[in-house]
Amino acid sequence: MPSVRIASAPCTVGTPRVRTAPVPPVRKPRAAVVIAALAASMVLGGCEYTYDHGRNLPGPVEAEATRLPGPVFTRDPLQNDPVSEAELGSWVARTLPDTGQPVAHARSGLMAAGEIRTDSTPVLGTGTYALALACRSQRRVTFTVRSESLTLVDLGLRCGINRENVIYLSSGTALTIRVEARTGANFAYRLRLLSDPVP
Repeated sequence: MPSVRIASAPCTVGTPRVRTAPVPPVRKPRAAVVIAALAASMVLGGCEYTYDHGRNLPGPVEAEATRLPGPVFTRDPLQNDPVSEAELGSWVARTLPDTGQPVAHARSGLMAAGEIRTDSTPVLGTGTYALALACRSQRRVTFTVRSESLTLVDLGLRCGINRENVIYLSSGTALTIRVEARTGANFAYRLRLLSDPVP
């Protein structure tokens, strides 16, 4: 439907002219609300409120003495330096203590950087054995244990951590143990019998 606008023109003939002050523009209320919300969030943004109504406290709380923080223990890299031949026996006794079980085979030693040692056990009877491995060096030491047809252990051992593997031999077998060191190292291994061998 068409609409008609009616407007009157100011009368300029015979009437004095009156000046009026300009009307300031009216701000939209939505902008004012947004500005107020932003200001409130900036003021309260860094505050954190916690409420404790004492529900978990069985009785009066006593003040504790202020404690100093405990010392920070760091790993001493010198503990991985190899020991001399004279100290080797005591290092092995500390690292692989005696368990009272029969020992089928054991070796230890001091190795130069890049050295490889190979050792063979006597023929071991059928049974279950525990092979304990240990080393002392700044780098990993590689232990490889093989039977005639099978690799039983192939491990780059991080020194300072002992490793024990359980091995089951289904028939009389001699094992070959190969030790490789990239840097100077002490090594030790011990093969213990866990079950009686079958003749």
